[in-house]
Amino acid sequence: MNTLPKNIVVLKGGPGAEREVSLKCGAAVAGALRSLGANVTELDIRDEHFILPEGTELAFNMIPGTFGEDGQLQAVLDGRGIPYTGDSEAPSRLAFDKIASKKKFEAEGVPTAGWEIVVKGNAPTLPLPFVVKPPREGSSVGVHIVLDTLALDAALEDCFARDHEVLIEEFIQGAELTVGILGDEVLPIVEIVPKVDFYTYENKYTKGASDYYCPARLDDATARKVQSAALAAYRSLGLEVYARVDVLLDATGNPYVLEVNTIPGMTETSLLPKSAAAVGIDFPELCARIAALSLKKGNK
Repeated sequence: MNTLPKNIVVLKGGPGAEREVSLKCGAAVAGALRSLGANVTELDIRDEHFILPEGTELAFNMIPGTFGEDGQLQAVLDGRGIPYTGDSEAPSRLAFDKIASKKKFEAEGVPTAGWEIVVKGNAPTLPLPFVVKPPREGSSVGVHIVLDTLALDAALEDCFARDHEVLIEEFIQGAELTVGILGDEVLPIVEIVPKVDFYTYENKYTKGASDYYCPARLDDATARKVQSAALAAYRSLGLEVYARVDVLLDATGNPYVLEVNTIPGMTETSLLPKSAAAVGIDFPELCARIAALSLKKGNK
């Protein structure tokens, strides 16, 4: 078991659309850290005006999405000289921005679906069907699979309410997979099978709405190909600590990286903990490893 700092503050909540998820994840992580003997304070924050307890040795960031995952919180903690979990400001900001990530994937040869950017007043040029998504949200918030022109206007309106530009992505029909990475260790693949529709926000967080297989039901060669693509995506963004990479696998066995989540869900039933458990890493140990990797990196 890794040696933990004694005084840890779990940062949770945040101002974004994933606030309720964050509160649950923060509570789960706090419980795990306490089980390892740490003195844990849970802090519900909404902006940069938060006060850390005296003697804080590590801020455990459990705020996915806006503020916590996009580099803002990292910049605040860097400015205060407080060590924190996860990667530093620049790679966090890059990974959170789906458009900037796409550009990096293409530059580094990471397989990803075809895409374009649309601003208000312009129409997509990709052929239907395609996926419409806001480029700076998480947990599938605002994601729409558009099968015909009748659904396009509503999808664009929803996304433009969240951002000034919209990512249009080629629709890949295939298996939904996710790959956890700890440091440079690639964990077993989780296969996600939603019972209805695709892996929406509701299907992510509604008990029984999806089935999961870990390891995924793939032959060894295909699994290695998926894991290689995930690791290439992670490295292309300059990440070093941990992440969860979402991948689609088409009918011919070709993987397409969708995005990299630098603050993935962290309850005992979340996807990263599922993949860690498959190689014998229980939830408290996973939290301890994330802390150790973060402190080793030094958030420089």
